[in-house]
Amino acid sequence: MVKCFLLLYFPPHFEPVSMTSLLIHHARCVATLDHADPAQSSELCDASIFIRDQRIAYIGPGEGLPEDAHRADEAIDARRHLVTPGLVNTHHHMYQSLTRAIPAVQNAELFGWLRGLYPIWAGLTPEMVHVSTQVAMAELLLSGCTTSSDHLYLYPNGVRLDDSIAAAREIGMRFVATRGSMSVGQSQGGLPPDRVVEREEFILKDTQRLIEQYHDARFGSMLNVAVAPCSPFSVSRDLMRESAQLARIHGVRLHTHLAENDHDLAYSQEKFNCTPTQYAQELGWLGPDVWHAHCVKLDDEGISLFAATRTGVAHCPCSNMRLASGIAPVRRMLDAGVPVGLGVDGSASNDAAHMVNEARQALLLARVGRAVQPPEVRDGRTFFGCDLGPAEMTARDALSLATRGGAQVLGRSDIGHLAVGMCADLALFDLDTLGFAGGAVHDPVGALLLCASPQAAYTIVNGRIVVRDGQLSTVDLGPLLERHNAMALQMAAQQAH
Repeated sequence: MVKCFLLLYFPPHFEPVSMTSLLIHHARCVATLDHADPAQSSELCDASIFIRDQRIAYIGPGEGLPEDAHRADEAIDARRHLVTPGLVNTHHHMYQSLTRAIPAVQNAELFGWLRGLYPIWAGLTPEMVHVSTQVAMAELLLSGCTTSSDHLYLYPNGVRLDDSIAAAREIGMRFVATRGSMSVGQSQGGLPPDRVVEREEFILKDTQRLIEQYHDARFGSMLNVAVAPCSPFSVSRDLMRESAQLARIHGVRLHTHLAENDHDLAYSQEKFNCTPTQYAQELGWLGPDVWHAHCVKLDDEGISLFAATRTGVAHCPCSNMRLASGIAPVRRMLDAGVPVGLGVDGSASNDAAHMVNEARQALLLARVGRAVQPPEVRDGRTFFGCDLGPAEMTARDALSLATRGGAQVLGRSDIGHLAVGMCADLALFDLDTLGFAGGAVHDPVGALLLCASPQAAYTIVNGRIVVRDGQLSTVDLGPLLERHNAMALQMAAQQAH
């Protein structure tokens, strides 16, 4: 089922407020992701979507549109477009866009990469956080992403999470701001240098301040706050336990890194005499209000515990490949019932923040991961890994991870799929382009994940057009990039001296 319409011209930059109503008319294809099983989700041809007061008021054939849809404040002719739910990014470190492709750490694994970058990140300033957050969000929005979390765990030189929150409000992204922290420096056996860690008493006090000041738990909220100690190798047992208690007192979510690579496992075994999952369980870090980043090395026991407790996972395929961390057992997680979403991770471990590409890489990596496993005998027949690899993840599975799965991981029931009453977060992709040639004519949804990863033609957040005709409409990108690049050079130069 699919449908479309005609675009009225409005000035390209700086739309201050959401429109009251928006009509997306005659879309070639609408991928609703309206079912937990992606294979059973509705895909509508020549369909229209009417948005009223930041909610989807109608989705279906054009002839069924409510009367007031024909008087919409704006209409978009979507005859050339695939419409999807806005993509959801469940794990990021946006400040790291300042340190992409740093030569000294291009070929490092996780721990070496961190040791090389901590001294540079110690030079972060509030303006750097604000600018880098907007650059990271611009990249996400241009790829069709409408909601993103961010894990900020360094606070040198007066940096506050407030800097990220202000940046998100200006650019127009739905935001889950996580108050990260590091309290165990190298002198105490941790990984980060002592100069970038904070006192635990202050961490907890500031986290409570942020929750009380900013967290909005209402349906359609544009801003959530979560509690997010950086990792088991950078905070104490006490801080992990007390952070969980604080989060649950205030009804907010919990987030950290877990089981990212073999060094992570070895550290947990050496310091705590247990696996990362056992450590998380001991400290209250399993449950439907928790999501962990990476989980590349999650074992069978860990998968079972995550499934039983509905603990979420932010799968970061590009970062996991870039740092040679490994291949997360995503299919086994999904089959067991673990909530899984996608994360681009830090811009310095991914070097990109393109959500469609992240979904594409998730698809490809899952298939390769299955292909290198030993043969299986089923009903007397031997199947090689390459026989079973393509079924490990389909294009629609990958799109579901990037939308519905991400919403589930972030505890959001108001985003992630398209249906009447849901928040109006949508992405539109132009199918009549070189990258889709010969692909979209057969299967628009499959082409989105299998062909070259496109930029969004339109990105709509809470009923507001934030990307229009492939251009960001809320901030002036040129001066922003110029300032960002100057800061990146400044930051690296400061560390060199």
